[in-house]
Amino acid sequence: MGNAVVLALYITICCVAFVISKIIISVLLYRRWKRRHMVYEDGFSGGKMVMFRSPMMQSLKSEVLLKKTLKLSNKDIIGRGGYGTVYRLAVNESTAFAVKRLSRGTAERDRGFERELEAMGDIKHRNIVTLHGYYTASHYNLLIYELMPNGSLDSFLHGRAVNKKGLDWATRYKIAVGAARGISYLHHDCIPHIIHRDIKSSNILLDQNMEARVSDFGLATLMEPDKTHVSTFVAGTFGYLPPEYFDTGRATAKGDVYSFGVVLLELLTGKKPTDEEFMEEGTKLVSWVKAVVERKREEHVLDSSLENCPVDEINNVFNIALMCLEPEPSMRPTMAEVVKMLEKIKSDTVVTDC
Repeated sequence: MGNAVVLALYITICCVAFVISKIIISVLLYRRWKRRHMVYEDGFSGGKMVMFRSPMMQSLKSEVLLKKTLKLSNKDIIGRGGYGTVYRLAVNESTAFAVKRLSRGTAERDRGFERELEAMGDIKHRNIVTLHGYYTASHYNLLIYELMPNGSLDSFLHGRAVNKKGLDWATRYKIAVGAARGISYLHHDCIPHIIHRDIKSSNILLDQNMEARVSDFGLATLMEPDKTHVSTFVAGTFGYLPPEYFDTGRATAKGDVYSFGVVLLELLTGKKPTDEEFMEEGTKLVSWVKAVVERKREEHVLDSSLENCPVDEINNVFNIALMCLEPEPSMRPTMAEVVKMLEKIKSDTVVTDC
């Protein structure tokens, strides 16, 4: 009996020690998390705002941010997309954010919503739009990003106030390289790796120096390093989707490469992937360009504002785009290889303004 009592006491002590150690670790992890975040829970609306701490955020108060965020209205809208509306949030004269309100139901599809946002907040790269925080409520969610003063590549190329004068060849080349670096970082350097799943010109934003920043991870899905694909709800935009997606429904890194190839064609031709002239002929940008290239008349697809630019540089980018647009995914380069090929153009020649 004595040994049994001692054994029972020993087991009890071990269990208590284990529970206490778990509690201590949890408290320490929570304190560490609190040091990295500013959290404000609003008792009235039942929502919670979480802001990731950074030098930019040190002087801002969560309560002030929350009040201004909840007062956003239609007059603050700067963009709309299939998965949400984007607002301009001005905190003061020197600080403003882009706030994306996710359409109702988007967050409910993903039980790991906050976990993914935490991972997104850790992503820091000069060619990726920074996520500064988020707000969660029962009926909607808000993502708080840095504001890009020059809007999107789509608005420069195809917007109502088309501003192609700001897109000379040197700028287009810089945008192509920057966007490729951002996507390559997601594919190869993030752990776990990230497939964007909706690469398009409206998701490539431009900062004050016309540097490209890849944005909108509302459709991005984190994937384990040893996985080759993820399979989930339909995502992407017609005109950018790779052909295999319609057969398999799988979003892959090589699918992102294909979509980036379409963006390169937009930069070169100045045309939308689903331009009206293509729709009337029952085709799209990719098929049209390939048909013209087969007839050896590449000059007919080039944006008229680039006619006097260096032919070799433009042809090299055309060739890279066509590699990305190979029908067979295995024949496409990786984004890391795309970056190297694009950078090599600059190392081989001096990219000139025109």
